Amino acid sequence: MRSTNVAAALVVAAFLPAPLPAAASAAPQAKLVSCEPVDCLQVSGTRASSDAAVLINGHEVAVEGGRRWRVRLPVATVRDWSSPRARTIRVTLATPAQDRMTEHEADLPIGLLGGRIDLAALVVRLR
Repeated sequence: MRSTNVAAALVVAAFLPAPLPAAASAAPQAKLVSCEPVDCLQVSGTRASSDAAVLINGHEVAVEGGRRWRVRLPVATVRDWSSPRARTIRVTLATPAQDRMTEHEADLPIGLLGGRIDLAALVVRLR
């Protein structure tokens, strides 16, 4: 009887979602927003202390908020701070009092820093 209960518990446990590590929930998010007259990248996340500095690709930025923070950067600035065709940005949280730095990567919206191709003509053929 006991082995049946253990086997049933193992089967149920195999189909339950694995718990996410704490660091996964703290990963910063990036999305494209409008900040008239230009488009901006809004990066948001959480930090252990509101004293922690936030760096985007090594550049310290002034953020809004405390432990839950956000910053809006013009896309041109993100392009200047990133390698060509980058797909992620590096977000560093630095707490000077504890002499501690935590790095995360935030995914950029698809094609944000991709190259532009000006087409003289586009031919579409239906078969």
